[in-house]
Amino acid sequence: MTHDRYGQDVLSSAQRPTHHRAPRASTPQAAEPGLVVEEVTTGWVGAVVRVEKSGGQHVVVLEDRKGRTRTFPLGPGFWVDGAPVLLTPPATAPAPARPARTASGSVAVHGAQARVARGSRLWVEGKHDAELVEKVWGDDLRLEGVVVELLDGVDNLADALADFRPEPGRRVGVLVDHLVPGSKEQRIADAALRTVRPGTVLVLGHPYVDVWQAVRPERIGLRAWPTIERGTEWKLGILRELGWPADEQADVARGWQRILRSVRSYADLEPSLLGRVEELIDFVTAP
Repeated sequence: MTHDRYGQDVLSSAQRPTHHRAPRASTPQAAEPGLVVEEVTTGWVGAVVRVEKSGGQHVVVLEDRKGRTRTFPLGPGFWVDGAPVLLTPPATAPAPARPARTASGSVAVHGAQARVARGSRLWVEGKHDAELVEKVWGDDLRLEGVVVELLDGVDNLADALADFRPEPGRRVGVLVDHLVPGSKEQRIADAALRTVRPGTVLVLGHPYVDVWQAVRPERIGLRAWPTIERGTEWKLGILRELGWPADEQADVARGWQRILRSVRSYADLEPSLLGRVEELIDFVTAP
């Protein structure tokens, strides 16, 4: 036998100690809406908006803090709180019990069909007003047969009333933005009311520049709605204050949808709007 006086190579793989840790295993994690995750390949961080099927596979839609969204294949490649996870579809929840109350706080009537539309109408200034009224009072209005129509601005009120020709069986309730003493809106409303039969039209309003402000600011993470300087388009100014995209009209639409999604019931709205809408509904449904 030949003796190797140098012995074995101390740098050989057989002798070299290993300091490499095995990769951390990914923990299964249901992609529930609102869960904040990081996609490791791109570094994209966002909250889960929804999980859906696309091209035969499940994908997850993530929304970052600026309101931008990206879609990624569901599965491995994500981190949650610094730990790797395997995103899985959210668990299918059992059908929730029917609510005892509507979003407006009224007693829910299950199984009732929508009533045939009344002759009376509820008018609001714009689309956002209509969508907010629908979300909170929609069940009540369908049960009562009240149709909500767009006025497209209070400037059109007198002409719209002339076309509609209200009468005791065809009343009109009007919800107006920024209806405060001495305002242009108040002057327009007063002039329009002088052209119709007393008791057939009721004009009420809230004190806010826009119906957005009728949503409690805490619902979108604010202590109070920001004050926007004169000369700045109000909604774009609000979006900039929130740090949301504010370059085009589509950004306004997306911003409003985020605000509207935050409204769960009447409790998320300011009392100065709640009382006015309830009073208008009572007016147009009175015998």
